[in-house]
Amino acid sequence: MITTSNLSKTYNDVTVLNIENLEIPKGQSFGLVGNNGAGKTTYFSLLLDLIQPSTGHIENNGVLVHESEDWKPFTASFVDESFLIGYLTAEEYFYFIGELRGQKPSDVDALLAQFEDFFHGEILGQKKYLRDLSKGNQKKAGIVAALIGNPEVIILDEPFANLDPTTQIRLKGIVKNLAEKQGVTVLISSHDLMHVTDVCERIVVLEKGEVVKDLETSEATLKELEAHFSQEAEV
Repeated sequence: MITTSNLSKTYNDVTVLNIENLEIPKGQSFGLVGNNGAGKTTYFSLLLDLIQPSTGHIENNGVLVHESEDWKPFTASFVDESFLIGYLTAEEYFYFIGELRGQKPSDVDALLAQFEDFFHGEILGQKKYLRDLSKGNQKKAGIVAALIGNPEVIILDEPFANLDPTTQIRLKGIVKNLAEKQGVTVLISSHDLMHVTDVCERIVVLEKGEVVKDLETSEATLKELEAHFSQEAEV
């Protein structure tokens, strides 16, 4: 379980995130939506200990994220291309991540074989550095790298952006399989309301750093979210 308590982040007297309490159960597919500047990336950055909280804390399976690194062995993420190592090929990068996570090359190969359709022949065997791949293919590599080592928690920031429609559909299948069949806790932030309602069983809306909606996904959720953001557009 991921527990957020009295969490805030302030820059130059401006509070960009303020979450009193938020609990994400183990095995839940969790979506975070909001306009630019709502605090989505700030929350993920705090969850990954990339920045320090101004107040409060996040616990990841009982580990205080900002005080200990014990959450790292069971947590993986892909936030953006800065998580990649641009001067490595995809294969070199996957094996490097595998080594960090205690995986043999054969273990990594077995995992990669499951994603041939997702890669669509554009990642492996290309003899290209990651920095020379398209944004979409960089994202594919980063997402699959986050799955190496059987993490219990996976954090993906805007995973559907820059992906073609076929790959978006395949990614939705991957996410559903992780949460529903493997019991992985998957956290996704996205501007795409349709995709996030398709794959997430729960969606939280952030607005100016605060939780304004916490929805269990149903057939009515997409319309409710669209209505909410339509109202925002009219203000």
